[in-house]
Amino acid sequence: MDVKNFDWRSIQKYFNPQAAEDLNVFLENMPQTAGQTALIAAGVAWMAAGALGLYTFIQVQNLTELRAELKETQALKPLVPVVRDVPVRAAEVTDFVTSLKEAYPNLDIKQQGASIQITARSTAQFGAFRESIGHVQNGGTGWRVNVSKLCVGRECEANPLGALLKINKVSVDKPTT
Repeated sequence: MDVKNFDWRSIQKYFNPQAAEDLNVFLENMPQTAGQTALIAAGVAWMAAGALGLYTFIQVQNLTELRAELKETQALKPLVPVVRDVPVRAAEVTDFVTSLKEAYPNLDIKQQGASIQITARSTAQFGAFRESIGHVQNGGTGWRVNVSKLCVGRECEANPLGALLKINKVSVDKPTT
């Protein structure tokens, strides 16, 4: 349908003063024309539609309030920094292992990347073994030493004393939003 070709005079009859009177006559004659059963059914349908509209309005209002509370709660949530372990550079561990070998010549001390393996051939060397582990624990600035493997006694495979210590540094990153 084209707006230019539309006959605007055809809708003029609906805005006529007589149109309101015709609507009033139509509504007054509706019970005789349609019957009371049809009017009751139409009324029930309109009431059901009104009740559904009211229920929908109330639910939308509740949803809007919940959304506002959620945003307020999220605004109060603090930003927490992310803490993670970062392996220590191998060169830093190499320098430390060299000084550790000089301090404890009776122990076998080897570097495995960012880890240090300490072993002893006899339980008589337990004091030095224990001290070397403490030395590693206090070794570098910001080091976080985790004991990956610790074996003391007869159950050990090759040597009666053995420890594998993994060395990391703690890194604190900015919080993610």
